[in-house]
Amino acid sequence: MSKYLDILRKYWGFDSFRGIQEDIITSICEGNDTLGLMPTGGGKSICFQVPALAMDGLCLVITPLISLMKDQVEHLRQLGIKAEAIYSGMFHDDIIRTLDNCTYGNYKLLYISPERLTSETFRDRIRQIRKISMITVDEAHCISQWGYDFRPSYMKIPELRTLIPYHVPILALTATATKKVIIDIQQRLNFTDSRVFSMSFKRENLAYIVQPSNDKASQILHILNSYPEGSAIIYTRNRATTKEISNYLIANGISADNYHAGLTDAERSLRQINWTKGRNRVMVATNAFGMGIDKADVRIVIHYNIPDSLEAYFQEAGRAGRDGKKAFAILLYDSHDDTILNKRISDTYPNIDFIRQTYENVCFFLQIGEGEGANRTFKFGIEQFCNTFKQFPVQTDSALKLLSNAGYIKYQSDNTLKSRLRIILHKEDLYYLYHLDNDTNSIIQALLRTYSGVFADYIFIEETLIAQLTNLTSERVYLLLKELSRQHIVDYIPQSNCPTITFMVPRIDKSRIILSRHIYDDRKADFAKRIKCMLDYASSSHICRSRLLLHYFDEKNTSDCGQCDVCIKNKEMPFDSIEKIANDITTLLSDYKKHPITSLNTISGNTEIIDFVIRYMVDEEIIKIIDNTIQLNQQ
Repeated sequence: MSKYLDILRKYWGFDSFRGIQEDIITSICEGNDTLGLMPTGGGKSICFQVPALAMDGLCLVITPLISLMKDQVEHLRQLGIKAEAIYSGMFHDDIIRTLDNCTYGNYKLLYISPERLTSETFRDRIRQIRKISMITVDEAHCISQWGYDFRPSYMKIPELRTLIPYHVPILALTATATKKVIIDIQQRLNFTDSRVFSMSFKRENLAYIVQPSNDKASQILHILNSYPEGSAIIYTRNRATTKEISNYLIANGISADNYHAGLTDAERSLRQINWTKGRNRVMVATNAFGMGIDKADVRIVIHYNIPDSLEAYFQEAGRAGRDGKKAFAILLYDSHDDTILNKRISDTYPNIDFIRQTYENVCFFLQIGEGEGANRTFKFGIEQFCNTFKQFPVQTDSALKLLSNAGYIKYQSDNTLKSRLRIILHKEDLYYLYHLDNDTNSIIQALLRTYSGVFADYIFIEETLIAQLTNLTSERVYLLLKELSRQHIVDYIPQSNCPTITFMVPRIDKSRIILSRHIYDDRKADFAKRIKCMLDYASSSHICRSRLLLHYFDEKNTSDCGQCDVCIKNKEMPFDSIEKIANDITTLLSDYKKHPITSLNTISGNTEIIDFVIRYMVDEEIIKIIDNTIQLNQQ
């Protein structure tokens, strides 16, 4: 272990490992397939970066988070560690150069997106790399059909092992997984043995609170003014609400910005930097914001809308208080939330006839005849499609994902179209632009030196490359290019998302579209169950919030947190009354036989306290209730 500690001290300056880091590192370095369950802020990256340096060869890191890839690669390079990344939007030549570096340049880590695993170029090059030391799968719950964020592209990961003619251990890491998901992850990654290490998900410094509210915007303002220290994140369901709430906060004197997937990469990067550096206190965002964010002083995370699952809520709420100081995770809840959240079931799993009709409409829209289209890829404007066929975007997006999961099409909603630029002025006219400052001039010079044909037509550019060439930040380059575009010196089109549809099989008649139980019915039932658990959490008024969350993740031996809204309310209940009612129930059931649930009517005391005690005793597995009967468990 001294070897691993030496690496930790040399590159990260820590004298010891935290939590289960040492156990995970030892296991993977011994060649064992390993699963690590670590809550947000638990130090996941150390668990694969240290072994990558300790072992001979290249570590492949598979992650869906492009921003995390870029940040970690940049940080590793600053530490003197040779690392690369391949992600969507890169030029083909840049991908080849990166793979050459990893094949011949003694690189230690290569970050890739799961979609890259389908590339024949990538698969061929993997076979040529001298030594693969390990495969790391970040956000491993994405491979499980029972995970809250299942992604079909993750299913290609096990094929990596067939490309490598020797044993390569897999390290799977996730911050949220139930027992069912843990088993599924290991099966799908073809674990040769079961090495599972987990930390307690309990957050001693984080108070979970559910606040009933009929005016959520005003409630948010009240909360932020009541706790003025540190940064805050507010999660909302949709893009429009992020802008609405951020504008409301700004109008009321609180610095805020909004963040969602519809922004360009440069816009998102700039807003994230402004928030990280404290220029804006509050980030109002969809769930596109947060993964890979490491900001220590987040004191408050507020959910304006209820998430689809306790996994998503736990991960998002867990971004508060990563410095170990007191923080709050607040869920705003009103009478309409149950209806809105339950509607997500039909939105996410629309009926089969709608899915079949969507398939046929897509074929008409893209002009694909029956028996045609196989292996052809099309740009797909979902807004134009929905306007044309009078379909709602949410259900349409869900239908396309289900058709993709079933193998009829490959629907990619988050393809990145690189930034494009063309210089409008003639080359000679550039020399007469005396009003430009030094930074702007350096950007123009970098464009002229780096890209050919920039006067003739649009060319793809990389803001990060221009930033490196000019010693400016990427956000500064973005802002100056926008200004040059405003002055009609260049025409600059920032990076954007461009959805695509690829037909995996020739077009068939819609009546032949079949979604197996595995693809549709089972997942719909599981999704409905997760929503019920989320609503049970929000509506519960008797069981500690922390205890509910931990029990969901199969931590049974937990105690009340003492700081959530339920615990604070329960402190107001007289202890002697609680103890007396618990003893009365135990005495009633002391024969360990089944009793009618109505027998509890003989217990005297405050109805609310009796209800609380019953829930507590069931939760602690002291008693069990089955089919309207109640029984004392054998100790």
